[in-house]
Amino acid sequence: MPAVWAGIDSGKRAHHCVVIDQAGEMLLSQRIDNDETVLLEIIATVTEIADGHEVVWATDLNSGGAALLISLLVDHGQQLLYIPGRIIHHAAATYRGEGKTDAKDARIIADQARMRTDLQPVRDSDQISVDLKLLTARRLDIIHDRVRAINRLRATMLEYFPALERAFDYSKSKAALTLLSTYQTPGALRRMGVTRLAAWLKARGCRNSATVAQKAIDAAREQETTLRTEIVAATLVSRLAAVITAIDADLVDLDKTITARFNEHENAEILESMPGFGPILAATFLANTGGDLRSFENPDRLASVAGVAPAPRDSGRISGNHHRPRRFNRRLLRTCYLAALSSLKNSPASRAYYDRKRREGKNHKQALLALARRRINVLWAMLRDHTLYQEPAEIPMLKTA
Repeated sequence: MPAVWAGIDSGKRAHHCVVIDQAGEMLLSQRIDNDETVLLEIIATVTEIADGHEVVWATDLNSGGAALLISLLVDHGQQLLYIPGRIIHHAAATYRGEGKTDAKDARIIADQARMRTDLQPVRDSDQISVDLKLLTARRLDIIHDRVRAINRLRATMLEYFPALERAFDYSKSKAALTLLSTYQTPGALRRMGVTRLAAWLKARGCRNSATVAQKAIDAAREQETTLRTEIVAATLVSRLAAVITAIDADLVDLDKTITARFNEHENAEILESMPGFGPILAATFLANTGGDLRSFENPDRLASVAGVAPAPRDSGRISGNHHRPRRFNRRLLRTCYLAALSSLKNSPASRAYYDRKRREGKNHKQALLALARRRINVLWAMLRDHTLYQEPAEIPMLKTA
């Protein structure tokens, strides 16, 4: 039985620590800098207050500014619980007073850790999963930058050359981006002509150069008017095309790094054997689960964290009412959803299950979420037994609606 509970309201530069006893009486309230020496001192102080008894620590962050604190607590064998900030926000309404301070939040964190038995401990991830978490987070940031740059590129092109803007999908066509690096205006494209433009694109390694050249020249012929925004906008388009090209190069290098690091994990082969999981999605799955599914206790808990398990909303005589959960790991949900979507291409079992859910009246998104939930059970068993995925030899015949 713990003797004291230490609540930490975490911040970037400093934390606030409140220690309470079994009766909820405050034993310590102190602001501490996010510095190794200071953090080691507070750990020693709280341990001394416990006088040899068990200490339970709780924090509202499990990464970022709390990373150093968490690492030190794990290294010293301390029990640490994670309480999401959303829970603390709602719990604060049940405590006296409307004021909000770091000290009050830390007191609430400690008190919630003392009273609740459903809080999850913070477990240390393996080194590969830690690395993959940073790498996949960086990849997601780069993808967001790419989407913003493409949207900005298209918006700028609409200011002076709408025909060329709608001619290509700039998120997929590298040849179109190469084209925009030099030829951005109707006049320049018309002077170049289809034959010379196709040869120019081919010399730069562009696929389907003749088709791209023809589309570009056709767009140029649709617009004879020169808008006043053309000079400045064309310059901006050229720069944006270069930015997107550089981002694509960064993504290629980063994907190679992620794949190489992922392949070093003991479960890499198992995860990639599951239809829908390539090295990037599998690496993201490892990054968001810590590399060890035992921390989730059972597949139902993992499904709940991933946001693919429906939450009941029953009251009185109303039962069987379910809704989407509100608190879940959104990156893990996205990973499971995309893997389920991809599995429809090469897994007859996944396709049969998806089709059955559609016949039951579920829409596309609902059917995919149901498939993702089912796949978590399969994936859990594979990792538990250290076995590769095997497609069922026979797919049961499903009744038609």
